[in-house]
Amino acid sequence: MKQRRVVITGMGLVTSLGENVDEVWDKLCAGQSGIGAVTRFNLDDFPVRFGGECTKFDVGNYGVDVKEARRLDRFGQFGLAAAVSAVKDSGIDFSKEDPYQCGVLIGSGIGGIETLEEQNQILNSRNVTRVSPFTVPRLMVNAASGNVSIRFGIKGPNTAVVTACATGSNAIGDAGKLIEYGKADVMIAGGSEAALCRLGLASFIAARALSTRNDDPAAASRPWDKGRDGFVMGEGAGVVILEEYEHAKARGAKIYVELAGYGMSADANHITAPCADGEGASMAMDFAIADAGINKDEIAYINAHGTSTGLGDVAETKAVKRTFGEHAKRLALSSTKSQLGHLLGASGGIEAIFATMSVVKNMIPPTINLDDPDDECDLDYTPHKAKDLQIKYALSNSFGFGGHNASLLLKKI
Repeated sequence: MKQRRVVITGMGLVTSLGENVDEVWDKLCAGQSGIGAVTRFNLDDFPVRFGGECTKFDVGNYGVDVKEARRLDRFGQFGLAAAVSAVKDSGIDFSKEDPYQCGVLIGSGIGGIETLEEQNQILNSRNVTRVSPFTVPRLMVNAASGNVSIRFGIKGPNTAVVTACATGSNAIGDAGKLIEYGKADVMIAGGSEAALCRLGLASFIAARALSTRNDDPAAASRPWDKGRDGFVMGEGAGVVILEEYEHAKARGAKIYVELAGYGMSADANHITAPCADGEGASMAMDFAIADAGINKDEIAYINAHGTSTGLGDVAETKAVKRTFGEHAKRLALSSTKSQLGHLLGASGGIEAIFATMSVVKNMIPPTINLDDPDDECDLDYTPHKAKDLQIKYALSNSFGFGGHNASLLLKKI
């Protein structure tokens, strides 16, 4: 059958810089950091005591009562909140849609780790009868998708992706293909993560993956900088509404961009380390560009994975050079993780929104804290200040533990 066009008509997010897309975008472009000391629990005994915490989040603002909130892990609350915002932004009324032609695909890299932590403490300190009957429905990775489908009465494709830090991008890309091949007309897609808890932090501390810059948290996430000492944990969610182009036009929807291409690959190299030469990440970008049917030199901007890790930053730089050759020097890149930290499975959803805003606004948010670039990181990473740039095509990259690589290609409408 003829492939159908896929567009983004709604966006919603939860981040440490806020929960309104336009407001968060303005803060990003102003170079504001959302990273600070963690306040929800005590970390006095931890070597890392900061992150991109959503300190003002209240799921009650999204039509969730206290009883329902207790049945949702924090990651599920984030995912539901971002979906509610995205639906509102899109103006779609699901009561007027065929419920079997609408679907949900919201993933998470880890799922309800805070629930796991809490209930294990109850089991060990009290007894088995005190463990919550909602433990499994809260911690399961598909909880966000399931609760969103229930909220809106959506009965079509309903699934969840788990590909570590590539999750959000894979979710959006896979959902787009469902629309492209006629399996759905509308999809709610993205990623959600709430691993900023004691167990989550302890796990990455043990892996020696996190920055320990407790004296200056806002300067801790510094992609491509020589002084980087690990990534910063963030939390939140990013969800978009994807629609078939003619369906969106017929209902008079506001259209942000077209999801023109999607590529994915596997490093098949190491469970946590990327391919040193960037081959796997490069192939994901190559596949996305081929999927869109455009020339590589038409890409103007990449919202990079840019985690602020020694191996990852260099590997992505090599991947960009491998894919784009001489054009790599003319590309603009930036990492919004410098301001929000690394949201793991939610990163791809949130960064797809930021890449969309870049295309719509012809503006690139900066990479903050990039004071002294690594010798092997010699591309244009948009240090310190946002800049204007005419953008017709942009890529959003996400790479995850397990060797998962995903790239989304967005096109100006």
